[in-house]
Amino acid sequence: MVMSQRRVGASGLLVSATGLGCNNFGRAGTATETLSGTREVLDAAIAHGITLLDTADMYGAAPGASESLMGEALEGRRDRVVLATKFGQERDMGYDFPAGRGSRRYVRRAVEESLRRLRTDWIDLYQLHLPDPETPIAETTDALDELVREGKIRYYGHSNFSGWQIAEAEFTSHERSTGRFISSQNHYSLLARAAEREVLPAVERYGLGFFPFFPLHNGLLTGKFTRDGGPASSRIMSSRRHVWENAPWDALDEFRAFCDDRDITMLQASFGWLLSNPVVSSVIAGATSAAQVEANALAGDAWRPDAADLATIDEMFPLPEDPGARV
Repeated sequence: MVMSQRRVGASGLLVSATGLGCNNFGRAGTATETLSGTREVLDAAIAHGITLLDTADMYGAAPGASESLMGEALEGRRDRVVLATKFGQERDMGYDFPAGRGSRRYVRRAVEESLRRLRTDWIDLYQLHLPDPETPIAETTDALDELVREGKIRYYGHSNFSGWQIAEAEFTSHERSTGRFISSQNHYSLLARAAEREVLPAVERYGLGFFPFFPLHNGLLTGKFTRDGGPASSRIMSSRRHVWENAPWDALDEFRAFCDDRDITMLQASFGWLLSNPVVSSVIAGATSAAQVEANALAGDAWRPDAADLATIDEMFPLPEDPGARV
């Protein structure tokens, strides 16, 4: 299956419109906790044209579990995927030194461990998982530039940056004539639109690619849930019932009717809405089964809203008021 490809910002990196979030690999209590379950999902992703695989060094019941399972499952077909991982979360990775997670020392240790677990010589996109207030951003980008020159990574990006932090990183790189981040990854969906205030304008202004995580809002936007409930085996119903209980069901019911009128699914509409924004490079969606992978892959190219559709969707899911705005 051939899926549409999109450029990551102003870089030369191309990724599939639908990406695979790999945070479930190695997670206790999931079908992808094991190697066989992980391999089944990765097999389906590759078969359905998904090239972007997004993980992090801290994913899994034990730190590094997701990367380790992926490294084993991808042996012999590393060249067929764009491998993205992250470093610098607050989870203890077992490194035996105190250092800022954006420091040169930490970056050098973290990348070697990820390369070992992933069983690869290079990482296509290496992302700073969280801003590091202890380390100047110039030190982080210098360390990442070294890795690019050494061939250990191809590009680098960031995750969970605010608008001003994106601008600071761009200004620092420009002033010092060094390499720059090519992408930003932040929480964004129809039910979580705060990124539209500052993050997306900064991403567009500086030519970054954007990856929304949690694009289906824990599954509420897949169409599998109603105000009466959902699959008993789902994470929402088993351990995150507050997500279902507090969902805006009037808006979701209206969205379902909108989709029914257009003969599309809520899943397809959610992907289509995100990908209608040209700054979105790929919609990263997690999966624990081959069937979920297939549905997400097909949704990526199924539907694009027109201007009238977008206006209607905005009315259903308006951007919440900024709690910090002055009256």
